[in-house]
Order: sequence, then structure tokens, then C-alpha cells
Amino acid sequence: MRKLFSIAVAILFFISACTKIESTTIGSGLIPPIDGVTTLDTTLDVTTNNYIDPLGDEAKVYKTDEHVIGVINSDLLFGKTTATAFFELKPTTYPFSLPNPQELTADSAVLILSYKGVFGDTLQDQDWEVREVSEFMRGDTVFNVKKSFATGEFLGKASINIPHLKDSINDRFENASSQIRIKLSPSFANKLMNQYDSTGNGAYASDSLFRLNFKGFAVMPAQGSLGNALLRVNLSDTNTKLALYYNYHIKDSVSTKRDTAVTYFRFSDGSNVNIPVSANANYIKRERNGSQLSQFLNTNGNDSLVFIQTMPGTFATLKISGLSTFPNVIVHRAELLAFQAPDDNPPLHLSLTPPRYLLLNAYDSVTKLNINVPNDFIVSQETPNISTFGGFITEKAVPDNGIVKAYTFDLSRYVQGIITRKETIYTLKMSAPSNDSLRYTPPYPQANITSNFFVVPSFANNLADGRVRLGGGGMTKQNQLRMRLRIVYSKL
Repeated sequence: MRKLFSIAVAILFFISACTKIESTTIGSGLIPPIDGVTTLDTTLDVTTNNYIDPLGDEAKVYKTDEHVIGVINSDLLFGKTTATAFFELKPTTYPFSLPNPQELTADSAVLILSYKGVFGDTLQDQDWEVREVSEFMRGDTVFNVKKSFATGEFLGKASINIPHLKDSINDRFENASSQIRIKLSPSFANKLMNQYDSTGNGAYASDSLFRLNFKGFAVMPAQGSLGNALLRVNLSDTNTKLALYYNYHIKDSVSTKRDTAVTYFRFSDGSNVNIPVSANANYIKRERNGSQLSQFLNTNGNDSLVFIQTMPGTFATLKISGLSTFPNVIVHRAELLAFQAPDDNPPLHLSLTPPRYLLLNAYDSVTKLNINVPNDFIVSQETPNISTFGGFITEKAVPDNGIVKAYTFDLSRYVQGIITRKETIYTLKMSAPSNDSLRYTPPYPQANITSNFFVVPSFANNLADGRVRLGGGGMTKQNQLRMRLRIVYSKL
């Protein structure tokens, strides 16, 4: 079971770069002045290569995770993305019944989703449709993003106007905001309110019978829908529900007076053991053919551009060969510098924003595992030191490029261990994870203690939220956006 925790970390450095001696963004107050005699600095080259993450499609989507729905059609850098959510909304008790079923008239059924945010262009509407899932989904299974389910009957559609989603709803039954509301067909409303019942083997007699009769919803962008955005929804939020509106004859009334009421079906994330758990899945399809990224795959060279797409996405490998011959010195700071390269896709580059967090880890070619960067990525009480190690997006002034997005990583102890104790030089991996894990080893000298560390969206990234093109190691040395390792050191 994954470990859930949250980290409230906000890092923002506004630092002006110099021409020869670059400003250091982590712990600069601890570095002695560079005088060229006692304290020196140098830059080591980084060899970068782009890859599609083969495990990206294995990313799991848990019930409390935010799910994504929508389509990105026009990203020239990374290609097309389509996302569909599958889920069950059910009665919270069984046997379930509506009041006065013989005198009840169905008004409408409305699917309501709790809107949490968006990645992409908010100014273009999208067309969504709702269909009934036609195959059984297990509620006790955590599915990955490559899992899709067959669908059948069309239940409804809506044009999604993103700027209006935060508007308030105030009526007799609802006082809320940030809702996506999709009215479903009258025949579906009639089936739930007039055809299902709790007698015998009726659909409302038990959870198993209800799931046998109705297997869930699929919400997806309609075929051919325009749009360049993925919207995030939370299924376990109380804002998500199926609203069944109906009118009925008032009891004890001698007249024909009627009233209107509403009943809600909800998503159960398992936190209440007395309520049967709901099934869920989030299918995300990436189509990268024809994108600029596709030109930088399988190059076997030193890529001049690095493409990082949030899981299910891409990663880059980083090799720093100069560490093998670096002299034995005192390392004051070894810092990996990565800068966003100007985007070719205006104005979408303003809305298809970079990931809020990049993970830098090492790859152990012996165990075939992703591991933490030795001695620098440190976990204490289940909390990683990413506020000092680095990885959160910052901004930096770069000569000839103005203010750009940047990511920096402190590799000082890792480098010191290599040059002093002849520790292993690893291939490094840069990615934008959502749900992921590392094999964790504490810093020297606790090298024999290992455990699993779980990367979760609460401090990493929301699923499929973010993509960035960085300057790679293959850029010319004169290009200030080139990825590189800067070392400040003193001779022994």
C-alpha cells in the first residue's frame, strides 16, 4: 500500500546569471568566494538522451487521486493526448428505494463532477460525452492508465466551457461551485427512478445486483472534439455525485399537490467500510507521432533538447563522464542546471506549462532499479529533502534568453563520494512523476539499509499535468541554456 503524505514546500529563486561565473541557486551563502586560487569553479559536460517511459503506462490511479478528462490536439512538441475517466456512482445503502415509487415522476438525472483544475488552454470549449460502461470493473483493483473499458449506451453530452466551471450554483438543492454538470438522457433517468426497484432480485436490492444492472459511467471527449486541455476531477469529493431529480405526490394531501426532491448516488473510496467500494480507472492515451519529441528518440547521440512529459510520459538519461577523472578536491557545491528552451508553439506554450516538479534519480544497472541519488536525496520521517536537493520549478535570468523556467539539483555529496571514496558513478534519470517509487538508501555511512520510497502527487505532479522542453547537453557550449554540472571546489 502506498504511503500518503503531503509536503507544503514553496521555492522560488530570482537570481541573475553572470557571464563567466554563474550564480548558484542552492545554498549560495555557504560557498566561499571564488578567487581563482583557493576556491575555483568548473563546468562538466552532460550527455542527454530522450526516452518514452516504458513504465509510464503502468502508473496507477488510486481512488482519491485526481482523474483527468479531455483532449490536447495541437501540441507540436509532444503530440496528442486523450483522457477518459471510468467510475461507479452508487446508492450508499441497500436495499435502496426512492420515496413513493408508484407516485414518482422522473424529472432529470445530472452527472456532477468536482472540478479541481486544468492543464492547457482554458479558452477553447470541449465537447464531452457520457456512456454506460458495458464490462465489469472490479472495485478492489487499482488500474493503471493503459486500462480502458468497453462502453455501450450513450447517456448524455455537454459543451465544457472551462472559465465558467468555477461559477457558483445556487438553487433549492445546491449551493456549490467548481462543478462540471452533464444532463443525462430522460430514458436513463426513467430507468433509475421508475424501472429499478429493491424487491426480489431488483437492481436496488444489493450492491452486487446494482452493479450487475449498471456497470458505471465513462466520461470522455467526443470524437473530433476541439480543445487543448486536460481537466482534473476528484471522484471522492462530495461535489461529485449523480443527482436524480423527481417530483412526487405529497402524503396526507387531499389535493393533487406535488413537490420536487433529489437523491444522490456517490463514489465510495473505501474510507467508510460500511459502504461498498466503487470501481475507477483513468485511461490516458498519448500519440506522439509527428511531434518534435519523436525526432529526438533513439538518436544514440547527445541530444540538444530534452523533452520531459509528466507521467505517463517521457524521461531523459544524464551521463557525466568527467566525474571519472575529476581530481580529489573539497566540493563546496556541485549543481546540475537545467533550463527551459523557448517553445515553438505560441501561444500554447503559455498554457501547456512545465511540470511543477522534476525528479532526478540514479539508475542501478545491476539491480535494474531506480534509486535515490546517493547522499543527496535524503528521506527523514517519510519526507524527502527536495527543498534543498532541488526539483521544484524556479525562474532564472539567462543571458540572451531573459527570464526562463529552470530546475536545479544539489549533487555535492554525490560528487564528493565519487572523487573521495571512489563510489559508483551512475547514469542519472530526469522525469516528471505522479505515482512512482524509488529504492532508497540513506546517506553514507548507512549504505546497507534500504527501503522503498513512494513518490505521490501531493508533492510531485498531478497525473499528465505538465510538459517541458529543456536545453540538452548536446547544445553548443556557448548556449546558456545547455544542461551542465557546475562544481565549486577547493584544492586539497
